Amino acid sequence: MKRYKQIYILAAFLGLGFMMNTTFAQDAAKNNQVTESKIRNIDGVAAVVNTGFVTRKEIDDRIAALKKQGAKLPEDGSARKTILERLILEKIQIQNAEQEGVGISNKELDKYIGEIAEKNKLTLVELKARVVASGTSFERYRQMLRDDISMTRYREREVEAKIKISDAEIDNFIMERTRAMTAGSSSSSASVGKGGPEEIDVAQIFIPVDAGAGAGAQADAKKKADALLRDARGDVDFMQLGAMAAKDNPKIKFQDLGYRTPDKLPQLFYEAIRNTGGGQVANAVVKSPAGYHVLKVLDRRAVMENAPVQQAISADAVSSTPKNIPITQTLPRHILLRSRPSLSDQDAERRLQGFRDQIRAKTADFAELAKKYSEDGSAANGGALGWMSPGDLVPEFEQAMNRLQIGEVSNPVKSEFGWHLIQVMERREGQLTVEKQRQFARAAIRERKFDQAYQDWMRELRDNATVKILNVEDAASSTPR
Repeated sequence: MKRYKQIYILAAFLGLGFMMNTTFAQDAAKNNQVTESKIRNIDGVAAVVNTGFVTRKEIDDRIAALKKQGAKLPEDGSARKTILERLILEKIQIQNAEQEGVGISNKELDKYIGEIAEKNKLTLVELKARVVASGTSFERYRQMLRDDISMTRYREREVEAKIKISDAEIDNFIMERTRAMTAGSSSSSASVGKGGPEEIDVAQIFIPVDAGAGAGAQADAKKKADALLRDARGDVDFMQLGAMAAKDNPKIKFQDLGYRTPDKLPQLFYEAIRNTGGGQVANAVVKSPAGYHVLKVLDRRAVMENAPVQQAISADAVSSTPKNIPITQTLPRHILLRSRPSLSDQDAERRLQGFRDQIRAKTADFAELAKKYSEDGSAANGGALGWMSPGDLVPEFEQAMNRLQIGEVSNPVKSEFGWHLIQVMERREGQLTVEKQRQFARAAIRERKFDQAYQDWMRELRDNATVKILNVEDAASSTPR
């Protein structure tokens, strides 16, 4: 369910045209040209999609929602056509999901709505009141949720079936990661002659944001990208950092682009990493029309005529046999105050700051405070969480923990679970097992392939559907053409 966290509260009405559909269906058997003329006069219909409709009212509502979010839409009218295409694709997905029995039961839907209310610190009654206040009925809100979940499940099922990951791909991914970790700066500097042709292995963490998104959304994405760039400069594995960010926000993507010559890299990327050495991150976040990119140069190497042979030798030199990778494990403990309507963020932060001051003044013991006040299962153990490896904890917690020295206590840290006060008790060197490496490699390759598979699938859906555009330019309140 990770891919449908965002819920849109929209109103969609089919208008008089839906009630008149039967009459025109009968006319169609007599004269298709007359039918088309009559359909064009149905008030509110912007497009016919297979056996359904997209209305001009739906376009109006989607535009109103975007403007409410602060989005700046083009004034040349192209926004209506873009939004219509999105609505058409959504309609096709809903229709196909219904035909194939992909959906959500009433019991599941009720549970999901309950989770939405809880996450927003609302009772069910308060959530219903907010929905009605937004201008739509709660029944319509339920239907929009049902459609959104059905689309997501159908999308995941269909796209996942198109993604194939072989054992050889996983082996190559692990080998490349191992080479990047073990090669070090010496191989990078030695492999590229000054001014000679080269290949650059670049990885990225991508924070997407629509070009038409408002200033607030743009600023939030930039802030997240800047934070990831700061973290990437530390002693962390870049791809694991990307995996943690994607775990927190599934829209964030991370990928290793592999070795490419400069002309095969996006120009924006190459300009950003032109003078960046192997193992280093770019000096600044890169802004593209699609969003923000955090870049790291994993390696640079010379391009030689016998490159395939050299690559094979290099691979053998690293090792063709999978090995465990050394990692740093941390033993933390924490005091957790869970998010709830009766406890504001300010109150939680103030309480934890008070605990921190007591611990630093040695007037209270961390473990005793955790036993008394922490609101999770670790309380009985004085807040101890056990040995943690990279990626085991939510990003906010792990990033704050990694910045602490042994014995140091953090400032209050907020995560999806609530507010934490963290102390690092000990660190040790451990190993990332081969099995864990393969799990990570499979997830990373899947993320890399998912976007392309998704775009291909969407084009296929659109090409196979019967769509007739009627009137998209006019708003629902205007006279149809």
